[in-house]
Amino acid sequence: MSRQLDATFAALADPTRRAILARLADGEASVVELAQPFDMTQPAISKHLRVLEKAGLVSRGKDAQRRPRKLEAKPLAEATEWLENYRKFWEGRFKHLDSLLDEMKTIRKKSKRAGKKEKES
Repeated sequence: MSRQLDATFAALADPTRRAILARLADGEASVVELAQPFDMTQPAISKHLRVLEKAGLVSRGKDAQRRPRKLEAKPLAEATEWLENYRKFWEGRFKHLDSLLDEMKTIRKKSKRAGKKEKES
């Protein structure tokens, strides 16, 4: 799984590849269709697609002369699962911080009340 995660995150590191995946989330597309919104050549898009294919994020279909690319969700699901552990960790840390801040507020309020009572006396 470690090798797969490395390949997935390496592929996702590039904004063009993330945009290609976003487009493929809407459905299959040819290289020509994928290249349209970018200011790059078809060979440049093909290089990005090879990286995505090597990472298992995209597969190549066969439709007569056309070879549409399709999004493969499994590697993204594995990356999400890996990231989820860290989300849970940070969520726990933030809850702990919230409780510490609440405790500090309570202590501060008690301190202010005690200060007011001393002044009144």
